[in-house]
Order: sequence, then C-alpha cells, then structure tokens
Amino acid sequence: MTQRADEAGLQAREAAEAAARRSYGKLIACLAAQTRDLTQAEDALSEAFALALQTWPERGVPASPEAWLLTAARRRALDAARRGRTRVQSTPRLEMMMDELAADQAADRPIPDERLRLIFACAHPAIAAPARAPLILQTVLGFDAAAIASAFLVSPASMSQRLVRAKQKIRDAGVPFSAPDLQAAPERLEAVLDAVYAVFTQGWSDPAGADPRSRGLVDEALFLGRLIAALLPGEAEPLGLLALMLYAHARRAARRDHEGRFVPLDAQDTALWDAPLIEEAEALMLRAVRLGRIGRFQLEAAIQSAHAHRRLSGATDWAAVVALYDALLVQTGSVVAGLNRAVALSRLSGPAEGLQALDALGADPRLEDYQPYWAARADLCERAGDTGAAAHAYGRAIGLESDPAVRVLLQDKLEALSHAG
Repeated sequence: MTQRADEAGLQAREAAEAAARRSYGKLIACLAAQTRDLTQAEDALSEAFALALQTWPERGVPASPEAWLLTAARRRALDAARRGRTRVQSTPRLEMMMDELAADQAADRPIPDERLRLIFACAHPAIAAPARAPLILQTVLGFDAAAIASAFLVSPASMSQRLVRAKQKIRDAGVPFSAPDLQAAPERLEAVLDAVYAVFTQGWSDPAGADPRSRGLVDEALFLGRLIAALLPGEAEPLGLLALMLYAHARRAARRDHEGRFVPLDAQDTALWDAPLIEEAEALMLRAVRLGRIGRFQLEAAIQSAHAHRRLSGATDWAAVVALYDALLVQTGSVVAGLNRAVALSRLSGPAEGLQALDALGADPRLEDYQPYWAARADLCERAGDTGAAAHAYGRAIGLESDPAVRVLLQDKLEALSHAG
C-alpha cells in the first residue's frame, strides 16, 4: 500500500512539474488577464499546484492537468476577489470570473494563449524601465528572482524588490492586459525584446538540457520572436533579434564534440552549422537594414553574421567585428559589449591591446563575479605570457562556471598552463 502511495505521489509530482514547464506562462497570463493582479494570479496558481499535489495522488492525474490547474486557480482567485472586493476586483470583474469558472466546469476547453498580452502589459510605460524585462521573465516563464538577478547582474534582493513594486504598479494603475495597437507597441518594444532574448540565452546556456527549467526555452524564444516580428512588420529590431537567435541556434550541433566537451566558437567545425537557419537570418537582416533604423539587436546580429561568414571564407573578419562592437558600445554602453570587444581586439591586434581594453573595464564591480570576464582575462594573460595572472584568472573562472563542459575546458587549460610553467 505504501509503495502504491509513493508511486502515485511521484506520478502526481512529475505531472505537476511537467505542466509547470509546459504551461506556467499560459496559466498565469490567463489568470492575470481576468484578475488584473499578477500577485493574486501567482498566489492562486501556487495554491492550485499545492492542491494538485494533495488531490492527484488519491484521485489520479486528470486527463488535462493544465485545465484542472486553471479551474482550481480560478476558484482561488474568485474566493480572494470576493473577500477583497477592491477597486480592481469590482463586481463586473467578479461576474466575468464566475462566467469563466462556469464555462470551465461545463466543458474541457483549450486554454487561451494570453502570453503576448501579458508580455506587453509587463512592458507598459507605467512600469519602471529596469523592471520590465525581469517581470516578463518571472511571470511568463516562472524564473525566480535569483536566476533573473544573475542574468541582469544585480543582487537577488534588489531584483525581488523591483518585481514586487512592478506587480503593485500593474494592480494599482490598472494597467490593461492587451497587446497595444501597432502605433503604441514600439514604445514597449525594447523591454519585450530584452525579455525574449533573456529567455533564449537561458536555454542556450544549457545545450544538453540538463536543467529542467531550461528545456524548451530556445524554441519558446524563437516562437515569441517570430510572433513579435509578425505583429510589428515595420519595426527593424524584432527582425534583428530573430536573426541574432537564429545565427546562434544554427551552431547548436557544433557546440559540443562527440564526447560532450565544449567547443569554443573559433574552434567549431563550420560544416556542422545549420546553413538554412543562417540563410534565414541573413534574409531577416536584409529586411531590417532596408527599414533604415539600426538598433542594438541588429548590431549584435551583424556580429554573428561576421562570425557565420567563416563557413564561406575560412577566416573571421576581426576588423569588422571590432568595428561592430564599437558601434554597439556607442549605442548601449554595455559592459558585456566592452568585454567582447576586448576579446575581438586581441584577435585583431594581439593580446596586449586586448588586455588594455579589458583593464579599462576592470573598475566595473559587476565584473567581479562575471565568469566570461575571468575566462577572457585568463586567455589573454596566457597569450601574453603572464602565466601567474592567467592561472589566477582561470581559477576564478572555474569557480564561477556552472556548465560542467565549460568547467572541464577551463580546468584543462589551467592544467596545461601549469605543465608549461
């Protein structure tokens, strides 16, 4: 009996986790579109998951776990709205929620996909600019504050405060949950594109799919990128972002060797790159250029295009890459762009110039715990002949790296350095 109960509990947990991976954003978006209160929607869904873990082991996993969770969450949200009856949860809102709940009970209906509406609500001008992209990541994909903070180089406590304030603003200001018309959408576009790219990079950082939270995120980001590009055909930056993601995704088969070891970009076998995806990215870039408004994502995509050209020429045009990073720095002032420019400059003019450019960034406190900075410094110091500084930097990079394959590569380099010394 105990074994059966354990098996039922495990099956329920696995089904709940799978539903969260597949549909967290869809469920939150659907609830928030009704309640106009993100915190209440999240609380209601959390209670629904907790109820599922109590109920499903006894009654079995329902045929549609997502529909069950949505109905349970709507009940919780309706109860909270009845208790509160705030300005936001007005009588018409209660009536709409009761109608939705009755429809849930009447038939198994597909869950409407309200994610695009939620994304643009999170990017509303009423929300503080630094909170928009993080809010999208948390509400649409369920990332926790610590993971988001790492992506945006801020502390988890600061990120948590930003997110709480942003959700309160949506509720108190009555921010509409709707995709704006084509005239208004570009005002919110930057935050939306930042969030979509953050989704992509989160999935891209886990090519083996070892982290359950990252599975499917690349496909999710590409879907959202295509959706936004179709929604705003006269905007160049969505095309640039989509091209950027496609260039990177085209290299997925070359990022690990047959033993699962990490392969740096300049050492990858270009025959393994996905030529149709690269060609699609090139066509998107051409469309974006014709619109005549150069932005950050187009510049980043152009850098990837320069790398992609190696499959045809056999060499990377480092002068072009440095020039593009110069333009990107002028536009964004990004410390990450500065770091990548230093690496590119070292390929063009030697490690000494690369280190000089890297040293110019050293005062930025965000780099202290940023693994790519230490990995770049280690490589440049090694190439410059400063083995002591290289060993120190490799040690820092290894300690900060979470990808086992990248860590092995760095450890091998450190070991080779010690043998050479």
